[in-house]
Amino acid sequence: MTSPARPNIYLVGFMGTGKSILGRLLARELDYSFVDSDEQIEESTGLTIPQIFQSRGEKAFRDLERRFVESGHPGGRCVVSCGGGMILQPGILESLQEKGLVISLFASPETIYERTRGNENRPLLDVEDPLARIRELLEERLPVYRKAGIGVLTDGRNPMEIVHHIKRIYRGARPGLSPHD
Repeated sequence: MTSPARPNIYLVGFMGTGKSILGRLLARELDYSFVDSDEQIEESTGLTIPQIFQSRGEKAFRDLERRFVESGHPGGRCVVSCGGGMILQPGILESLQEKGLVISLFASPETIYERTRGNENRPLLDVEDPLARIRELLEERLPVYRKAGIGVLTDGRNPMEIVHHIKRIYRGARPGLSPHD
């Protein structure tokens, strides 16, 4: 059950927008737990994300994401980095919005490419032209990311600057939090 005074913060957005890095920093700043949905899924299955996609398919992976949202993380005082495609599933975004504050992170296709290049844990980018694939996927997903929550651009910004910006948003969305929360 979500603690109304200290609800979770859900970081959503395309891969490579900074959800995991910023999530860890933000959790440390707030003295909250940090949970990465992809890491939790890998831990619970004993498989990497590419292995899940290869052996079970994308639908099975999306089912694991749904289970994570429903029961795989604490109900409060937690920063959650959500997999890039998680909120594309019907009902998931609304579920996250009920549980806490959703922050949607954005970056340009070129920045995303630079951040994800060479990472073998990105099965959707295992194609001949990853930058073109990033542009294609972003085009499809942007409407959902835009309606997900408050948007924060991560291009060319210092991670701690972004973390402090998200903390201000969180305090503004949750009146009564002290300046140290």
